[in-house]
Amino acid sequence: MEKVYMQITSGRGPAECCRVVALVLERILKQAAAKGVKTEVVERETGPLNRTLLSAVISLQGGDYHALIEDWEGSVQWIAQSPYRIYHKRKNWFVGVQTFTLSESQEATEAEIRYETLRASGPGGQHVNKTESAVRAVHIPTGMSVVASDQRSQWQNKKLATERLLLKLASWSIEQAMIQAQANWSNHNCLQRGNPVKVIQEPLI
Repeated sequence: MEKVYMQITSGRGPAECCRVVALVLERILKQAAAKGVKTEVVERETGPLNRTLLSAVISLQGGDYHALIEDWEGSVQWIAQSPYRIYHKRKNWFVGVQTFTLSESQEATEAEIRYETLRASGPGGQHVNKTESAVRAVHIPTGMSVVASDQRSQWQNKKLATERLLLKLASWSIEQAMIQAQANWSNHNCLQRGNPVKVIQEPLI
């Protein structure tokens, strides 16, 4: 069954945008459950304040996930008074929602990955993993790396490390685009700002 990833990102926007990321994540997970879509939060980056997130990545499988994507993908505008800066005049906060699959970039990227084997650390006793089955995958152009030691098999850990690194690279690319979009929105010259896929007007609580 195909696995699609959905990233919600503030693009390093202010705390208000990070609060919107957390609230949008809650809504998407709730909507996914109602549509029979299996979800897993595979990555979340905490924001500057309590109950805020800089970004989050969830996997979607099965059910009517296409409808979920259609409903949310794009820019989301949240209209609310800032709960953090009482006298702040701005009331429009934007976050980005993008989907991707790992297969889109896998072939082109794998040639740029270097693998290193490591001794997996584990609990003591007779079941401790004494072989070098943990795998670190390094993306040579950017230096990004991940380690997988979940499985006993080196081959399985290599596969897992590759998947995690591709996920990290894809989400990083989306993050960079969103950072640029937030900068444009701040300058009031981003066309996408005027055409959000969803507009929500509720308090940021």
